[in-house]
Amino acid sequence: MTKKFINPIEATEIVKSSIKKRRAKDSRLRLYGRIAIGMATCFLFFMFFSIFTKGYPGFFQYYVTLDIKFDRERIDPKEDLSDTSLYEGEASKTVNESLFSIINPQGRKAKKEARKIVSSGKDIRIAKLVKNDPSLFGTVTKVKFALDDDIDSFLRGYINRDTPESERRISDNVIAYVDKLSEENRISYEFSDYILQGSASGNPEMAGIKGAFFGSILTLSVCLLIAFPLGIATAVYLEEIAKKNKITEIIEVNINNLAAVPSVVFGIMGLAIFISIFGMPRSIPLVGGMVLALMTLPTIIISSRAAIRAVPPSVRDAAYGIGASKLQVIFHHVIPLAMPGMLTGTIIGMAQALGETAPLLMIGMVAFIVDIPNSVVDPGTVLPVQIFMWADFAERMFIQKTSAAIIVLLGFLIAMNALAVYLRKKLERRW
Repeated sequence: MTKKFINPIEATEIVKSSIKKRRAKDSRLRLYGRIAIGMATCFLFFMFFSIFTKGYPGFFQYYVTLDIKFDRERIDPKEDLSDTSLYEGEASKTVNESLFSIINPQGRKAKKEARKIVSSGKDIRIAKLVKNDPSLFGTVTKVKFALDDDIDSFLRGYINRDTPESERRISDNVIAYVDKLSEENRISYEFSDYILQGSASGNPEMAGIKGAFFGSILTLSVCLLIAFPLGIATAVYLEEIAKKNKITEIIEVNINNLAAVPSVVFGIMGLAIFISIFGMPRSIPLVGGMVLALMTLPTIIISSRAAIRAVPPSVRDAAYGIGASKLQVIFHHVIPLAMPGMLTGTIIGMAQALGETAPLLMIGMVAFIVDIPNSVVDPGTVLPVQIFMWADFAERMFIQKTSAAIIVLLGFLIAMNALAVYLRKKLERRW
């Protein structure tokens, strides 16, 4: 059998051609990667741009400045600054009188329409002012009040004055009153003190995220206190202590499967176990944190096991070589070296839990809660649920406040991820 010999020149040309093809494929692959990254960046930029352009106005609203006469006999008839006394007082009537002195409505109907210009929370603002500073009594002081959401929408341009009166939410008289207040330089567009300091409210101009924010903090605290030690302990046991047999294989498979279970299933489980069987109250951060801990555990366990596996065997062998026991090797060498990865996985799991809505809806944290929770057993809600509720309301101002709350939630998530990166860099050890 004869062998075919290739001319060295031809062989060189074949090799060069092959190299050119490989380089062309590499160039195309890099190009496709850059295109994919560019498209992802564009979509991400579009999403953030849409959220910020809609949410930025939600941090501002229109106010009207009125000269309020703080008459103690009318505002605080019992003169003890108690909630009962301030509720029985005539704070709202005092504000209305100051407003009427500027716009001068004529007739009962006109006065009824004029009262709706200022937010219904005007009496609450007066009560807070005098509680914080009783020296206001006996003075005439300029106070800023939030305008009603319909007036706010009109000033933002969402309600057109040229639209027929029967087809808009405010009458011609109210528009004339607002014009009069604008001419008097009484109306201003300022940063809202309700969005960050207010709580749940049916009036969009008074609604805020303070209650939901504290509810999220309490819920995540419970989640962290339960999920972090359990997740770390489980990962250490499976990687360093447990024998490799059928039982541990079944446990590992179930942990991996639980990481892919829809979050609403954990909510159903929390409803069935914590509320139905153990009789725990609905809508409290304690139950919410326990449900989120169950949902977060698989993520923490998987990431912690990966971090433990990344510790080189030579570290263990060296520790055993100088007489260290198994527990000393685990607690003095393995866990400290794996801790950056464990913390990173834990914070990422917490960030995922922060954005969850479905499991918390199942345990009743969608309830309308006005008061700010002071402990894990007080009724409360969380930011994602608050956003979900606001998105379902019809008032225009809630759309902007929903986007503003999303910005706060995104800021919280970005801060948590930045903390994960910082801790990883800070605690990382090289070997």
